[in-house]
Amino acid sequence: MASTNIEWTNSTWNPLTGCTKVSPGCKNCYAERMAKRLYAMGNPNYKNIFKLTLHENSLTLPLSWKSPQYIFVNSMSDLFHEDVPLDFICRVFEVMKIATWHTFQILTKRSERLSEISSQLDWPANVWMGVSVENEAYKYRIDHLRSTNANIKFLSLEPLLGPLACLDLNNIDWVIVGGESGPNARPIQLEWVVDIKDQCLRMDVPFFFKQWGGRNKKKAGRLLEGRIWDSLPIHP
Repeated sequence: MASTNIEWTNSTWNPLTGCTKVSPGCKNCYAERMAKRLYAMGNPNYKNIFKLTLHENSLTLPLSWKSPQYIFVNSMSDLFHEDVPLDFICRVFEVMKIATWHTFQILTKRSERLSEISSQLDWPANVWMGVSVENEAYKYRIDHLRSTNANIKFLSLEPLLGPLACLDLNNIDWVIVGGESGPNARPIQLEWVVDIKDQCLRMDVPFFFKQWGGRNKKKAGRLLEGRIWDSLPIHP
């Protein structure tokens, strides 16, 4: 399986790779940097580098992973990209439904398409659906997420590029916050993170602080107010 250092999951599964930028959070895309590196290493799944590519041979991989895992779906793409056929998305969902021993975590910035096709998808209980929100201009994605039939709904506020006041956390089961990392990382402010954490505590929504980020994310760490915040959703 594809193990990962992402703090809130165990493994990654990429039945598609490659993407296109849709909002400011995409500017310094880590997946694009990694795709170029994997292409240079000769990885056959990245022969198109970061052009959207479907991988039929990867569709059933989780069925061969026998140990229960938290699996981040499409860490190297966006399942709800406008160029991904609905039939392919449905096939991904079919695999997740069969693999009941895993928990699948999906993130998208394409919340409009997510909302549009949600009723055409069979949502198993082991699928967690999330949207990325990097600043105030993209809070509308939360309403799109809320309109879906996903059992667990979560927010990834990463890279956090500005304050997010007055978040509507009704029917939201989990919030992840993180600063941008990498050579051109944009800064995150302590007060932004504390305010979001306090909003979560008031609404009794599990809060996970992933990282401060920066050029050296390991050095910056993930302590907030002297502790690690790593709550997970409460689910059956």
